[in-house]
Amino acid sequence: MTIRARLGKALISTAATELTESALAAGPRVAPQTFSDWFWRLVGLSLDGTVGLPSAQRTTDRALQRHQRIDPAIKSLVRRHVVLASAQGFVTNLGGGLAAVVGMPANLAGVIMVQTRLIGCVTHLHGYDLDDPRVRTAIVMCLLGEKELKRHIQRGSLPAAPLAVATAPVHDLELSHQVARHVLSQFVSEVGSGGVISFVVRRTPILGGGVGAVGDAKATARVARCARAHLVDRRLGPAPLR
Repeated sequence: MTIRARLGKALISTAATELTESALAAGPRVAPQTFSDWFWRLVGLSLDGTVGLPSAQRTTDRALQRHQRIDPAIKSLVRRHVVLASAQGFVTNLGGGLAAVVGMPANLAGVIMVQTRLIGCVTHLHGYDLDDPRVRTAIVMCLLGEKELKRHIQRGSLPAAPLAVATAPVHDLELSHQVARHVLSQFVSEVGSGGVISFVVRRTPILGGGVGAVGDAKATARVARCARAHLVDRRLGPAPLR
């Protein structure tokens, strides 16, 4: 392949990737209801399970049977889901180049499902009803992570912390859509963040997979800490983070 052909292929790959990122970023603003509905379907699959994927409740009950106590069960679930997030981050960022056009949406959906399921497991172990829409909204809020969650609450774009939402007198449907938009915007912005070096590395075959794996693993551990801090154990009282 000539240098000109290689350069042309690289330019096409970069342009396609940037277009994909732009489309994902614009989606929640251009078609908020459509993206919110898509997002909540992912949340439902993550918590309720599907063919080949046990529900969060069933997974949690098995972990508790195995470890007998809540804290060791949570730690084992966190380890398992961090590994899952790392694996899907590696695979969906593995190809580089034009593969990123397909990999980006797949990575977005995959990490949302893994992290939502983990938070659901923690929440179920802490005594909350995963079928309660208020609890599901609180679970999704934890996907923001402590730093972003605090920022949204301080500036008034979210009304309260996850615990207050989970135990509110009634379910606020508009709040659930609002939370979905915030979470989707954050996930999409993180995909395209990191500057030029990150942009190049993530689009380099093999190397991009490693970067994706590390990034998704760290993010998954972060949201687990957020869930444990905010959706405290209702049966035993607040449990210290270990």
